[in-house]
Amino acid sequence: MRLCLNIDHIATIRNARGEGLPDPVTFALMAEQFGVDGIVFHLREDRRHVNERDVRLLRELVTTKLDFEMAPVDEIISIACDVQPELCTLVPEKRQELTTESGLNVIDNLTNIKDAIDRLHERDISVSIFIEPDLKQIDAAAEINVDIIEIHTGNYSNTNSEEEMFDELERIRQAAIHAKKLALGVNAGHGLDYQNIKEFCAIKDLVDEVSIGHSIIARAVFVGLEKAIREMIELIQTSK
Repeated sequence: MRLCLNIDHIATIRNARGEGLPDPVTFALMAEQFGVDGIVFHLREDRRHVNERDVRLLRELVTTKLDFEMAPVDEIISIACDVQPELCTLVPEKRQELTTESGLNVIDNLTNIKDAIDRLHERDISVSIFIEPDLKQIDAAAEINVDIIEIHTGNYSNTNSEEEMFDELERIRQAAIHAKKLALGVNAGHGLDYQNIKEFCAIKDLVDEVSIGHSIIARAVFVGLEKAIREMIELIQTSK
């Protein structure tokens, strides 16, 4: 199970002062040196995290894998088609949310999402959909030729008891099995941290990649980026 690092909240810290530091691009390049398998960012319509300057520099300099998270809207799709990352992940987006709150509702937005996928595929960009562990939503995603699903792990990460946690983990496991039967790649992310990743690794043979950002960045404040990344990698490699 690969580890990709979401750098959005480094940009959040930079933007708090309206200045240039810390630079999310420099952070991404350091993270690559310390062992992550890819870099994730979300170019929002309101540019609260990364901006176009960041996106274009990331495309120029990142040598692992670049995952461009985006709402399926025309402006952002056009930027992605121009930049050509290895992967675009379609996510829901609300202006008032602090972070992405749920998976994309594929069933109710089928035409719009299919149009986005088709445009990105025309540029040879693989496409993922950030989705709940819901079999019907996964079926709908497969019907419109998505390459990968990224399972939303927010409910798993926010459980209040061991029983709830294992119930949510089982939902994710069943969703991953279903997606694999449909020949879809399976990623996962949202809220995963140094504690809950241990139990999550019980299904790591079904998940190709996890996207983790906030918990690694928060840990790096105390121990430095290299140690924070290497600790997470070790947990993923050794947990069963």
